[in-house]
Amino acid sequence: MTDDTDPLDSLLAEIRACQLCAAHLPLGPRPIVRAKQTAKLLIIGQAPGTKVHESGIPWNDPSGDRLRDWTRIDRDMFYDESRIAIMPMGFCYPGRNPSGGDMPPRPECAPEWHDKLSAHLPEVKLTLIVGTYAQKRYLSKKASMTDLVRGFETHLPQGYFPLPHPSWRTVGWQKRNPWFEQDVLPVLRERVSAILGKDT
Repeated sequence: MTDDTDPLDSLLAEIRACQLCAAHLPLGPRPIVRAKQTAKLLIIGQAPGTKVHESGIPWNDPSGDRLRDWTRIDRDMFYDESRIAIMPMGFCYPGRNPSGGDMPPRPECAPEWHDKLSAHLPEVKLTLIVGTYAQKRYLSKKASMTDLVRGFETHLPQGYFPLPHPSWRTVGWQKRNPWFEQDVLPVLRERVSAILGKDT
């Protein structure tokens, strides 16, 4: 008798059953991740918020709406796992920071799972590195988010595209940095369209 279990499906089941940092999660573990081996675009963000924790659907909130606007990806395509994989820095909602906002992604998550999952995504042509936590792991521990996004072309040869986290706080940042809309978003939309085979 042969084992027909797909290795990626097995890994995703293992991730979704993860209890690694359960003791630190106020709402308990609910890992949010989406992937198929055929995915061409990978999105690495921060960690689920409460709305995403409740629904189990990544980027199912105003931040996701803003990210979809930046990329010009509609909801149907955004949630097509055969085209787009979603792998946050922390797969579970980390809790609320007493000083405001959500806690950072749990530090155990990415070292445990990211390389294993990426190994099953051979077709990825572009990875969106969304927010400071992802950028510190994948691009630079020292450079600021603004500098990384401004210098996005430096990272394109490696297949990375740094973006700010599209939370409500970014609205003010975007107004202070008009070059983001003028210079960065057109290239982002062109790259995404070319990779996904869609019209923007």
